[in-house]
Amino acid sequence: MAIEEGIEDYTQDGTVDLKGNPVRRSKRGGWRACSFVVVYEVFERMAYYGISANLVVYFTNKLHQGTVKSANNVTNWVGTVWVTPFLGAYFADAHLGRYWTFVIASIIYLLGMCLLTLSVSLPALKPPACNEANVEDCKEASRLQLVVFFVALYTLALGTGGTKPNISTIGADQFDDFEPKEKVHKLSFFNWWMFSIFFGTLFANTVLVYIQDNVSWTLGYGLPTLGLAISIGIFLTGTPFYRHKIPAGSPFTRMARVIVAALRKWNVRLPSDPKELYELDLEEYAKKGKFRIDSTSTWRFLNKAAVKTGSTDPWLLCSVTQVEETKQMLRMIPILISTFVPSTMIAQINTLFVKQGTTLDRAVGSFKIPPASLAGFVTISMLVCVVLYDRYFVKIMRWWTKNPRGITLLQRMGIGLVLNIIVMTIASLTERYRLSVAKKHGVVQNGGEVPLTIFVLLPQFVLMGTADAFLVAKMEFFYDQAPESMKSLGTSYSTTTLGIGNFLSSFLLSTVSDITQEDGHQGWILNNLNASHLDYYYAFFAILNILNFAFFLAVSRSYVYKAEVSDSIEVLTEELERTTG
Repeated sequence: MAIEEGIEDYTQDGTVDLKGNPVRRSKRGGWRACSFVVVYEVFERMAYYGISANLVVYFTNKLHQGTVKSANNVTNWVGTVWVTPFLGAYFADAHLGRYWTFVIASIIYLLGMCLLTLSVSLPALKPPACNEANVEDCKEASRLQLVVFFVALYTLALGTGGTKPNISTIGADQFDDFEPKEKVHKLSFFNWWMFSIFFGTLFANTVLVYIQDNVSWTLGYGLPTLGLAISIGIFLTGTPFYRHKIPAGSPFTRMARVIVAALRKWNVRLPSDPKELYELDLEEYAKKGKFRIDSTSTWRFLNKAAVKTGSTDPWLLCSVTQVEETKQMLRMIPILISTFVPSTMIAQINTLFVKQGTTLDRAVGSFKIPPASLAGFVTISMLVCVVLYDRYFVKIMRWWTKNPRGITLLQRMGIGLVLNIIVMTIASLTERYRLSVAKKHGVVQNGGEVPLTIFVLLPQFVLMGTADAFLVAKMEFFYDQAPESMKSLGTSYSTTTLGIGNFLSSFLLSTVSDITQEDGHQGWILNNLNASHLDYYYAFFAILNILNFAFFLAVSRSYVYKAEVSDSIEVLTEELERTTG
């Protein structure tokens, strides 16, 4: 009996310690291990948003760049921050493993933060202060100053490439999919993960941006740098408690082999019985802590890669599991594409939304509100909505739908997409009102302060947070639907969409700015926002969101969720039916 209990205490999902030995469930993983991971993410979010939230203000007020150039520099950098995780996921899944990829990348991240703090602190690394209303009349930053600043920014971006796709995945790996109780905990992990990290975001969007605007940029960047160093130490302290996944080889190579093999055997007939397709013995997967996946009828053409033709060449013959893993990653691409536009909306928070705030009355008594601090309301709104969603909405919907998640992940994302349409419609109407007040008080041409409280922008910030509370499901979706051996790559899908969304924002901003200024027209986006037409630009975004939602409906209807790797979800469903029945 004692022997059986000892065997049952070992995890069944292939997790090991850093030496590759199987781990006991009672000794490692679970919420105890996740606490170290979550604490890191709180501080890391403080560091990242401490930079990004107010970066457009630093570009304009300190480096003396125009509106379009500043906004594009921000979105290009943020885009890089969110695209590099694709590279980090590759190294984690193929070579180093998630833990070591994360540790190395976090050190690079810290070096970038240190250099960035120096660049805003040393007088030789920044242009002289300028109080001119038009930044074009100020002395521009020198080539050396810009090189140091951008090297620091992009070193930081390289570091985040290894931390972002792996930290949440390391956290999720602490729960065993084959143990029903841990499966229950994992269902709430991503919601509480987001809840925890936004405490760091809220601190950055309120306290840090105030320090940067009113005290010093040195302290405003130095504090998150110190916080990041402390959080790395905390993460390393938790090392004895972590469960680890063994690297399964390059996911890109495995996927490429399936596609090439299927193309090379395009004229080969598929057997009527899927059992005739090539597959490894179950024991082979068990030895490596991997899962065997049964053949499915979706994307049938790729099944030809598993048809036996006498050759054992890995570029001509692939296992059924390998084929199904490839299908799972390819099936998510249309959903991934549908998230590009909402990611572009998120890019407006720290660029045009903040620039709008600089034109309004920010005084509350003797206190002046930093424009970037309004992003804190995005965080607060999201925190409140995530709690309400997890505590109440999910329970109500479980009773109705009998779905352990309440509603499906795609349904949750769809609600977020609808809210994005509402956000940009309200933003357009609010901007139209701001411009009418500017015209009424004669501050259009001189770009003076519009006698209108900055809180008029509050609805678009709050609703953006509400939309994000639903769209956060994309992180869980891409993790959940990715094969077990490609979880980091799956997580990188959710970061890649943010990167592409920011690059798309840069492209749209530059393109619309250039097109609307052709033939002597005034243009929609100028350095002087009072003479611009951001209301037209936001209305354009609302239409773009409507078109994107139609595309999402089309691709989500045809999406087939992957089968669970264990029966724990059925166990959970039965438990829920008993408690709600």
